Amino acid sequence: MEKTSKKWFSLIALSLGVFMGLLDVTVVNVALPTMQKAFDAPFTQLQWVLNAYTLVFAVTLLVVSKLGDMYGRKKIFLGSLVIFIAASILNGFAPSLLILDIGRGIQAVGGAGMMSLSMALVASNFEGKQRGLALGILGSVIGLSSASGPLVGGLLVDAFGWESIFFINLPIGIIAVLMTIRFVDETPSYGRDEKIDLLGMVLSTAALFSAIYGLIQKETNVDWAWTDLRVGGWLALAIIFLILFIITEAKVKDPMMNLKMFKNINFVGSVIVAFALGSGIYAFNTYLTVLMQNYIGWSAFDTGVRQLALSVWSLILGPVVGILGNKFAKKWMIAAGLLISGGGFLFLIGQLSPTMGYAQLWPTLVMIGIANGIVNPLLNSAGLEGVAPQEMGMASGLLNVFRQFGTSFGVVILGLVEANRYAEVVNAQADNMNLPIKLTDSLVSAGPFSGHEIAFSDTMNQAPFAAELQKTVVQAFDSGLTHICYVAGIVVVIGAIGAAIFMRENKTVV
Repeated sequence: MEKTSKKWFSLIALSLGVFMGLLDVTVVNVALPTMQKAFDAPFTQLQWVLNAYTLVFAVTLLVVSKLGDMYGRKKIFLGSLVIFIAASILNGFAPSLLILDIGRGIQAVGGAGMMSLSMALVASNFEGKQRGLALGILGSVIGLSSASGPLVGGLLVDAFGWESIFFINLPIGIIAVLMTIRFVDETPSYGRDEKIDLLGMVLSTAALFSAIYGLIQKETNVDWAWTDLRVGGWLALAIIFLILFIITEAKVKDPMMNLKMFKNINFVGSVIVAFALGSGIYAFNTYLTVLMQNYIGWSAFDTGVRQLALSVWSLILGPVVGILGNKFAKKWMIAAGLLISGGGFLFLIGQLSPTMGYAQLWPTLVMIGIANGIVNPLLNSAGLEGVAPQEMGMASGLLNVFRQFGTSFGVVILGLVEANRYAEVVNAQADNMNLPIKLTDSLVSAGPFSGHEIAFSDTMNQAPFAAELQKTVVQAFDSGLTHICYVAGIVVVIGAIGAAIFMRENKTVV
């Protein structure tokens, strides 16, 4: 087979793995109501179907990245694929919620390996202008898989049940394994003579686990203070582990992470953009979906169809920006993309109302989709510029860690902004409506998501003040979402400034 053709088939194989790994981050959201009935479990327990994947995915990214750099990225990528497929089968047959949670954690190990090593393998399998195009296409897949979860999940759950969201990975995974074996070239085992930095791996895993777990605790218990040991204690522990990790890596002979990578100012700029992308755009999408499903009232499938206005741009723009990134300054394209998303947030502020529909929403979806379609592909290629070949796996892993950590951080911060504003509006309107104190407290403690369920329940519909109460709850959510738009807008502007100041073009290898 011609060498050029083999390269592009290798890109398909890697893209299939990435698509599966990231799709499973969002596709489960749609299946949760069906799972709740199947396992007869409260929603607080079901959240760990999501959290187990998010937590393990984040903490294993750096470890599998380093193992790929040391022993060959193709080998570790293939192993990750096999783990992901096996865990998907386990999840589909899970007899209990505990087994499903365990399976999701195992699945996340495979997903982390596929995600972190795919960029490094593309970078090593392609050269020159083809590398920019290939990384652009991979960026399209990353953006598309994250955004298409509700649509794919809605289709599968409605047609075949919740188990199908896991079983679908079997045929796709087998194809990806066979194509990877056949078409993807192995990278050198750069660290074959190195000793495994076991302490560094343990400390990095502990730091990420503590940070993400602390954020999850805050997300699921909004009323807990940051100083509560169940939240702040974990975050403080994360800082301690991070300091110990940095000290260890500075002294050990064969460190897990070369800290000199952070002397590459271009890489620092890329990390800032990755965090802004996660905490601004990806975290915002969580509340965008809540708006569409809970408050406008569209089904999961209808929401997924309407979100095509957001997700389709990743597919369209990825190859285009990959080519343009070879001709124009990536940092200015990234900055422009982030500012476009900021425009989308500002536009939505003027459209929010209890009667809003798709006509008022689609321009925001388009602007955020265009921003993601520009930034994500360019971030992959720009972030690896100036990074030594033997450290590309770790570099791509770090970009993914900051993107994932940014998403987790953003979901919590934006959620607090929404919850606080929602509580203020409900409390203020409750006094005017003379609502029972117990009902007001229930609405506030339930928060903007469960509060909607209370206000629109069959029991509440029979109350004489039902219509006014429901209008208040919707207005409270809209007011909170307005504040979210301002915060997310500030985050992406900071990301754009970071790109403009720190990112460089055509850096030499460090």
